[in-house]
Amino acid sequence: MKVMLVPPKQKAVFTYSIVRNLRTFWMFYVMMLPGIVLLLINNYIPMSGIIIAFKTINYQEGILGSPWTGLKNFEYLFASKDSYIIIRNTLLYNSLFIVLNIVFPLAFALMLNEMKNRFLSKLHQTIMFLPYFLSMIVISYLVYGFMSDERGYFNGTLLPALGLEPVRWYFTKEVWPIILPIINTWKNMGYYTVVYMAAIIGIDEEFYEAATIDGANKWQQMKKITIPLIMPVITIMTLLQIGRIFNADFGLFFQVPRESGALFPVTNVIDTYVYRTFLTVGDIGLSSAAGLFQSVVGFVLVFISNWVVRRFNRENALF
Repeated sequence: MKVMLVPPKQKAVFTYSIVRNLRTFWMFYVMMLPGIVLLLINNYIPMSGIIIAFKTINYQEGILGSPWTGLKNFEYLFASKDSYIIIRNTLLYNSLFIVLNIVFPLAFALMLNEMKNRFLSKLHQTIMFLPYFLSMIVISYLVYGFMSDERGYFNGTLLPALGLEPVRWYFTKEVWPIILPIINTWKNMGYYTVVYMAAIIGIDEEFYEAATIDGANKWQQMKKITIPLIMPVITIMTLLQIGRIFNADFGLFFQVPRESGALFPVTNVIDTYVYRTFLTVGDIGLSSAAGLFQSVVGFVLVFISNWVVRRFNRENALF
């Protein structure tokens, strides 16, 4: 096996280049220092807690003194009879969320961009952005106000007016695979719409002027100019969501269904399952194992997705 050694001359040139770079841009490195320190403290030093996923925590002996269990915490996560259900729900819901968070916000961004009245356009953006700032606790009570068995708007007003029988929403699991995506899209649509709007506004108007001269209509301009030019932003937002495809919105799946056991087959995901397991067993090793599994899978999926994007268009790739 050959060992390639760096010639002393090249090593000296490389070292000189680094020193010269530091001397030239030292002020920028000083400005970066607080952010780097904050990143290390908040993101990298806590990663040492990964060892909890491979231990059975004994609070008397502490984290370092607790016995090692290897992969038993991970085995518990996948050996459970509910493992298929929670993984299936997590993947299917998040996959649907990714699609909806592209289609609807992009459609609204394109429509708002075509509005001639800038005041109305900003007003619509503000109204759409408002739900993003609401917590899932607030949203759960809003949903309950519509779907309460006795006093909800649907059972108390809408369904009787249509001549339909009341529905026990929190005991009817068939409707929740539709309700949850609607709530998630309503809550997050304003955020993604603003992101896509910012990308659209950055497009040079000369492209549209040239297209108008060539006789292109609005639909053709959106199809041939707007969407292709904002495709890098769409790709980045999609890759970021793919990285969290194994991380479910805990509030959406725990607070909104109001912990109804009848809905567990369609609302139980990895996050809620780990939470309930921790309340029952009290073993933080199981929770850490689930969190590590979610992070590693998301990390790998981002790299795979980015590799696929690079195969088709290197400019649209995240890195």
